[in-house]
Amino acid sequence: MAASGLPPLPPQFKPIQHFLRTAQELDKREPVVAYYCRLYAMQTGMKIDSKNPECRKFLCKLMDQLEATKKQLGDNEAITQEIVGCAHVENYALKMFLYADNEDRAGQFHKNMIKSFYTASLLIDVLTVFGELTDENVQHRKYARWKAAYIHNCLKNGETPQSGPTGMEGEYDENEEVGSPAPLNPGSHSPSAFESSDVPTSNYTGIQIPPGAHAPANTPAEVPHSTGVTSSTIQPTPQNIPIVDPSLYNVQPTGEIRLSPEDFAKAQKYCKYAGSALQYEDVSTAVQNLQKALKLLTTGRE
Repeated sequence: MAASGLPPLPPQFKPIQHFLRTAQELDKREPVVAYYCRLYAMQTGMKIDSKNPECRKFLCKLMDQLEATKKQLGDNEAITQEIVGCAHVENYALKMFLYADNEDRAGQFHKNMIKSFYTASLLIDVLTVFGELTDENVQHRKYARWKAAYIHNCLKNGETPQSGPTGMEGEYDENEEVGSPAPLNPGSHSPSAFESSDVPTSNYTGIQIPPGAHAPANTPAEVPHSTGVTSSTIQPTPQNIPIVDPSLYNVQPTGEIRLSPEDFAKAQKYCKYAGSALQYEDVSTAVQNLQKALKLLTTGRE
């Protein structure tokens, strides 16, 4: 892989090639997400091999690319503040996930949705640059990779996939590598062939998630432009606004509450998540996070 001024990808770095490819595809419309994809690739590459001359040369070029992007996006809070960056990448990953999940449950099986499932799983991997994944994101990643491989194998074998998470048997190995779709041809609105050599033929099963439980119900189902499907072709997801806790309406903070620096950091995180959710018109998530912040600040408890 030699793109964007990078030297050819050393064989040792094959595990990061899909992250670099995803970054390249997102450069124009989601430069922040592309930046963190490359940051994850660099951090992972350093762990794989930072001593081999070929690997060091590649990592140095990748680091230069990251520094240039950071300077270009220097006034973007998603770059300067990790909390905002994490929320931005997470929202984009879940948006990709929900599009694929909606297509799956509607029985619309195609390469675009396979690519979206797999890309969502990659972006959840990228979230580890900010720290440990939540249990929910671990399940999202596991489910998305399983679905990408399962549907691909069904289509390749001329079989009709089953919608949703149920009806499968077997075990899913979270550590087993799953490949991604081939990059889209420039200027084309149809996806390239899915790289069958990258996807194992074993069943990706063993995850029993109640319908809808694994998908954030109010994440906007907008499809990245490279998938060839625009948001205008998808019906907006109805907003199920959560009931506001009545105890928070006229809350009066007492002077006895002592908030720790960790409490303030958590409250700030919830507010940032709420702001990021509003960028995607996700009212439910915004309300939930604002309630969490208000409760923490006024009671000292989550």
